[in-house]
Amino acid sequence: MREKATLKRRVTSMITAALTAVALTACGAATGAEKAEDYPSKDMDWTIAFGPGGGNDIMARKLIDLLNKQQLYPRNIRVENREGGSGATGWGYLFSHRGDPYGISTTSGSFITTPLQASTGWTHKDFVPVGLLATDNALFVVNSTSKITSWQQWVQHAKTKGKVAVGGIGTVNVDFILHAILAERAGYQIDYVPFNDEGQLQTSLLSGALDAAMSNPAEIVGQVQAGKMTGLLFTGKQPLASLPAVPTGESLGYQDLPSMPRGLILAPDAPKYAQDWWIATIKKVVVSPEWKRYLATNQLTEDLRWGQDFQTYLQQTASELESVLREHGAIK
Repeated sequence: MREKATLKRRVTSMITAALTAVALTACGAATGAEKAEDYPSKDMDWTIAFGPGGGNDIMARKLIDLLNKQQLYPRNIRVENREGGSGATGWGYLFSHRGDPYGISTTSGSFITTPLQASTGWTHKDFVPVGLLATDNALFVVNSTSKITSWQQWVQHAKTKGKVAVGGIGTVNVDFILHAILAERAGYQIDYVPFNDEGQLQTSLLSGALDAAMSNPAEIVGQVQAGKMTGLLFTGKQPLASLPAVPTGESLGYQDLPSMPRGLILAPDAPKYAQDWWIATIKKVVVSPEWKRYLATNQLTEDLRWGQDFQTYLQQTASELESVLREHGAIK
């Protein structure tokens, strides 16, 4: 119970600080009225709600790169990492630009789970959905100096130690949920340490501050291939093409492990013509060979759902994750 209370205090403190920052910087003003046929006629403000190097950052920058290469957006796209509070800062910033057709952001698991933990003032329901593009699974890794080379060895180590320090991106996020599910089913205890930045997460694992970490394959495969980390479990249904020897959770007896939704949203009350324009435009991006290569390279599963279908998916996923979080005492 003590570790759950500590986690809740840590989460609340981080998100409160993030929301305070948003309140100080938000302008809350929409751009002036414009005709649908003139859109887009201004620079786009693209928010990445996490730090550089993470899965959210990687996907956002790939989308922007393809939009530029295919000359699909006629003006400049300004990109800024507005990390903090498990996405609360970045999505709070976008939320403050209600009605603005020139504000956009990519989603992750925190887009659903952060509002479940604290009073952010917004939920996924407030934003205008463009589309779900893919789902992202996770790789469970340990420092190679630990000499742990299998999941069975890890479980024995964790039980022997009594409680292990494990890390992931975000506080009450999919990474936390995965750690909690695996620990409960395998019978060991965790002290979860959240990070906003992938680089900090990896540094902590390599320095010995963490016993294990959960990360997206795109961010961590290189460290495993270089021999600095050892992959013990992959949460996808099929083995990683780049690390086929790493067993899947299902092969080890862990069913129905959640995945990360990778999608695109506009500011609340953004006009329908902006939503329609972005849906039509991103549909051109996702059929390109370069986007297909990106999915393959980063071990993402394509899952295309547009507009209201994406919103329905978010609602269903939110209900499932909320159930797990309540079961594990992360939220009341």
